[in-house]
Amino acid sequence: MPQNITYTVGGGLYINMTNRCTCDCDFCLRNKISAVGESESLWLDCEPSREEVLESVVSRVLSGFDEVVFCGFGEPMIRFDDLFWVARQIKQIMPSMPIRVNTNGHANMIAGCDITPQMANIIDRLSVSLNRSDAEAYNLHVRSVFGARAFDGMLDFVKRAKNYAEITLTVVDVLLPDELENCRKIAEDMGVGFRVRAAY
Repeated sequence: MPQNITYTVGGGLYINMTNRCTCDCDFCLRNKISAVGESESLWLDCEPSREEVLESVVSRVLSGFDEVVFCGFGEPMIRFDDLFWVARQIKQIMPSMPIRVNTNGHANMIAGCDITPQMANIIDRLSVSLNRSDAEAYNLHVRSVFGARAFDGMLDFVKRAKNYAEITLTVVDVLLPDELENCRKIAEDMGVGFRVRAAY
């Protein structure tokens, strides 16, 4: 089984399913470090199967955690089918355990369709990387494989996903004050949460 499928950060149990990503963000922490929390390197030699992910999760005492978070060193929604399967199994084991996904919001573009209804009753929270307040700046810094479609696609995903999960838009703490406020205003207008996170 691949190592570091699961690791802890604070009171959360984090799941590292993939190192693949649809972005190449110039501020991504994996460009600076190889481990987070109590993990060793989060770089995977191979991606774990959904069964291996579940095995790693249940090997932990879930009652000792505040939440389960799909995150790691990649975009977890690249494996949305496997992610939803694992989340359903966790909910069957511990229905009250909150499940969060940290994502760049490109899931619908990855899937080629709207997958947000599949999150109902299994994904409680989404932390979606906003990071810039307009498409030009977003594309410059995030460098998504979806190019010019990436920013609007991410916002459309948020609009759809908030019907099924609690959403928080996040930005890194390197933004200038005016840009920070512009991002905060986007979250306010969309009726979702907003949080400033550390870049590294």
